[in-house]
Amino acid sequence: MQALLHQAGDTKDFMPKNQTRTEGNDDQGFWAMAAMSAAENKFPDPPSDQAQWLALAQAVFNQYVLRWDPADCKGGMRWQIFQFNNGWNYKNSISNGCFFNIASRLHRYTGNSTYGEWATKIFEWQQSINLITSDYGVHDGISIDPDGTCSRIDMLEWSYNAGIFLHGAAAMYNATSDDKWKKAVDGILKHASEKFFKDGVVYEQFCEFNKVCNNDQQSFKGYLLRWLAATSQLVPYTYDTIKPLLEKAGTVAASTCTGSTAPPNFKGQPGTACGFSWIPQGRFDGMVGVGEQMNALDAVMYNLVRKSTPPVTQNNGGTSKGNPSAGSGGTEDPTVLKPLTTADKAGAGVITMLFIVGALGGTAFMLLEFR
Repeated sequence: MQALLHQAGDTKDFMPKNQTRTEGNDDQGFWAMAAMSAAENKFPDPPSDQAQWLALAQAVFNQYVLRWDPADCKGGMRWQIFQFNNGWNYKNSISNGCFFNIASRLHRYTGNSTYGEWATKIFEWQQSINLITSDYGVHDGISIDPDGTCSRIDMLEWSYNAGIFLHGAAAMYNATSDDKWKKAVDGILKHASEKFFKDGVVYEQFCEFNKVCNNDQQSFKGYLLRWLAATSQLVPYTYDTIKPLLEKAGTVAASTCTGSTAPPNFKGQPGTACGFSWIPQGRFDGMVGVGEQMNALDAVMYNLVRKSTPPVTQNNGGTSKGNPSAGSGGTEDPTVLKPLTTADKAGAGVITMLFIVGALGGTAFMLLEFR
């Protein structure tokens, strides 16, 4: 609870002062999804004078709505929140996937149709520009050209992009029973199970075997496993497809947690470090870090999904308090200076006079000293 609330920041929107300048829409979205999970799983509510889980997710949703950009690519959110950060001219699936996932789950949790309308809008935009393909692959993103056109798609597929849209579609199907969302769930699940699993073992197909995955990419398959498990709760008929994928992941992940490596990369007990690649089974590949440990934890833990209570809603046991208008003031550009007030000017004048008096006094002292 302390970690989540600390990162909520003074504005209660997951834009804390220690991160705002570099924070992207995807960064903010992962915190918001954690808050949404807290609401859905009845994690203890914070004290009444603190930010509440549901309100935090709503705050980020509201800011995402303001960042929706129809001027370029006919919609979508940019990767970055602020123009000075690298990636401003890129609209990627993970940022829009965060928006879709949060909107879908807010719709399911609250029953408010506005959230569902936005979820539909985001998904259909992804389809319209081929970021979600006809066979439900999810491409990484699209660049905004200098002339404002959007012709360059990064066609790489990452496991977490598939997972985030699968889970959101599952939430929409759970809430609406609409065949559109059943088709999306079935399509993404089929594509992901073929694209990101080799002989039943999950892997990051683009970079794992040639060992070029960066730190972020080393964590992606753990997110996929998490969202597969969550999908099986929301759309129970998918469990028969998802169960063997989770079981295999748990078995092979545990078999690779045999490594011994020195700090700072791993500070746990020797012989318990988990590697990144689980192919072949039972071999520690020497890669350690937060992503590797998280992947292995996800692989083992989410085999218990059938023993856990499905996510609740406001009408079915949920206790988290919401605020549909949350999130105001969180999109302020930290590089833009606020206008000076009369009090600011007066204070600056006093400080300036103190500096002048101090400088004159020091000069006079030196002149007297060396006479």
